[in-house]
Amino acid sequence: MDMKNNKLKILTNGIIKENPILVLILGTCPFLAVTTQASNAIGMGAAVTFVLLCSNVMISLLRKIISDKVRIPCYIVVIASFVTLVQMIVKAFLPDLDKSLGLFLPLIVVNCIILGRAEMFANKNNPFDSALDAIGMGVGYTLAMLAMASIREIFGAGTWFGMEIPVLIDNNISIMTMAPGGFAIFGILIAIINKASNGKAIKRKDFSCEGCPSAAACNGQNCAEKREAAAK
Repeated sequence: MDMKNNKLKILTNGIIKENPILVLILGTCPFLAVTTQASNAIGMGAAVTFVLLCSNVMISLLRKIISDKVRIPCYIVVIASFVTLVQMIVKAFLPDLDKSLGLFLPLIVVNCIILGRAEMFANKNNPFDSALDAIGMGVGYTLAMLAMASIREIFGAGTWFGMEIPVLIDNNISIMTMAPGGFAIFGILIAIINKASNGKAIKRKDFSCEGCPSAAACNGQNCAEKREAAAK
């Protein structure tokens, strides 16, 4: 029973408690840029989830083979391979989506969420658990994108998935589709998650390297500086 609960926890962590965007605040650039339409959110969410799942499983399978000294470049190669595959599929079958997502589709390669999960989870766990983690994080990412995009499209354009909404289509708030509107909704969504979790979702107990996707790059230096600053 404990094992089942543990698997369920891994799967559901990314939805609210460790939501990659609204809690960990990762991958915010495409989150703000492409969420002017709900269809874009679904497309980007599906692409990121696919790359997360494939790269997590592959890196988990190779975790005992990849040397510690070259693990980050190896992760990038694995991630880039799956991103290229996704990009080719989208270009071939969904040209409109490819045009809408633009540069942000190939930039999934350097998305902090994917590299962060590879370093923090897939590198230390078996392929099945890594797949569950990827699915949970992908679902959390997609839901956050969809919530953001739906609010911005409904109130900013008066449509949802391209379907016109009576009254709102003629009385839309155009600033919602612009950067200021995006930042405002982003802040509101973070506040809602914080309220729903009673502040537990985003509360940091310390400034350790655990849970930091940049820990591999800075070798703990940033965390040490934060601990010193907190102590003063």
